[in-house]
Amino acid sequence: MPLLKPDPTFYPSPRLAMQAPPEKHAFVAALNPPGSKLNDALLVVDVDPESSTYGQRVGEVRMPKFGDELHHFGWNACSSALCPYAPHPHVERRYLVVPGIRSSRIHIIDTKPDPRKPQIVKVIEPEEVFARANYSRPHTIHCGPEAIYVSALGTPNGDGPGGIFMLDCETFEVLGEWEVDRGPQFLHYDFWWHLGFDTLLSSEWGTPNMIENGVQPDLLLGGKYGHQMHVWDLRRRRHLQTLDLGSEQQMVLEMRPAHDPRKAYGFVGVVVSLKDLSASVWLWHRGNGAWDLKKVVEIPAEPAEPEKLPAMLKDFKAVPPLVTDINLSLDDKFLYVSCFGTGEFLQYDVSDPFNPKKTGSVRIGGIANRTAHPKTPDQSLAGGPQMVEVSRDGKRIYFTNSLYAAWDEQFYPDDVGSWMVKLDADPNGGIAFDKNFFVESNDYRVHQVRLEGGDSSSDSYCFP
Repeated sequence: MPLLKPDPTFYPSPRLAMQAPPEKHAFVAALNPPGSKLNDALLVVDVDPESSTYGQRVGEVRMPKFGDELHHFGWNACSSALCPYAPHPHVERRYLVVPGIRSSRIHIIDTKPDPRKPQIVKVIEPEEVFARANYSRPHTIHCGPEAIYVSALGTPNGDGPGGIFMLDCETFEVLGEWEVDRGPQFLHYDFWWHLGFDTLLSSEWGTPNMIENGVQPDLLLGGKYGHQMHVWDLRRRRHLQTLDLGSEQQMVLEMRPAHDPRKAYGFVGVVVSLKDLSASVWLWHRGNGAWDLKKVVEIPAEPAEPEKLPAMLKDFKAVPPLVTDINLSLDDKFLYVSCFGTGEFLQYDVSDPFNPKKTGSVRIGGIANRTAHPKTPDQSLAGGPQMVEVSRDGKRIYFTNSLYAAWDEQFYPDDVGSWMVKLDADPNGGIAFDKNFFVESNDYRVHQVRLEGGDSSSDSYCFP
């Protein structure tokens, strides 16, 4: 009999994962711009500096139907399969689960045997998601110890509540709605967990009807977008606590928990404050049995001439940072923050999570600045730092520039463009562009990045 062994890309602890071999390929979600007739695609980019095709597209697989709007995707299985209570210890990190946020269709893509030639092996049609889970607009994929967790923004009619449903990690069948008792939770966006504390937390954006046609100024100014987090009992799937940031804090989006399972804290980004157009990062933490929040980073808006601004910002004469993504290195030391509005990308030392210290900053794109990349210094760029991914060893940072098609059009009405860049990170702090890595796309807009073998936001761990 063959000896069954765990997937070699699974690691029991983040400390061991940091010793993994460097990634050689990146998988990138690519969506067709408004007016394009192309089906969306998953692109493969060569990220091996020793390769003759470094920094180039070397593969793609197109989706079978038009209009998916690929967004956030993830692996079928990861290091959480090594948890003591995981019922599937010998699953393989092989398949990418790729949802269309607009179509509610989910694609299962096989990345083996050749990562440059991924293939679609299963398509879960929206009707199956609607019938089995009563959710729509799947948004974020996380591989858990026992199954695949999928967040959804709302119900099939575009209203709420949003929430989480589950897929079987071997058959990819829709198992059903995750929540047993959702309590007061209605809006939904991201979710993550602390496996060592049997706790799941979720954040809020808006229902599909609130977001699909762009930012609705009346809802924004009325404080109607998400401004809360929710704490759940992970095993019992029950709502425990609501953490309210205040209605002036609009759109509580990306969540990044500490990777060490002994640590009960994490970071969440807030897109905009109605008070002064600033953006912020908040720390959730647990003390004396209850969970609480603290604002630990505030990034102010930057003054700008009205003629450089899109219609919705002209009267403010300022560019909001618009923090739309964050990421945390596997050693829980460095937090990375994308400012889609100003074009700034920030690095903070969060060794003391209550007191982050800014250790690095670069600029590219931006609503008003249009800063160029070092490889093409004469080319002004639209868009700004958006989806960010960090290598397992923390030495390489990748990010792309498209947020969400309808929102791209509002903030960059002259065309957001499409590019992906890489930064090199100093272990002691500091970041700088890799001048040889600048991937532009004329046919697609690029969004989320996943790294071959895993990255800093794919896996969760049960051992320190």
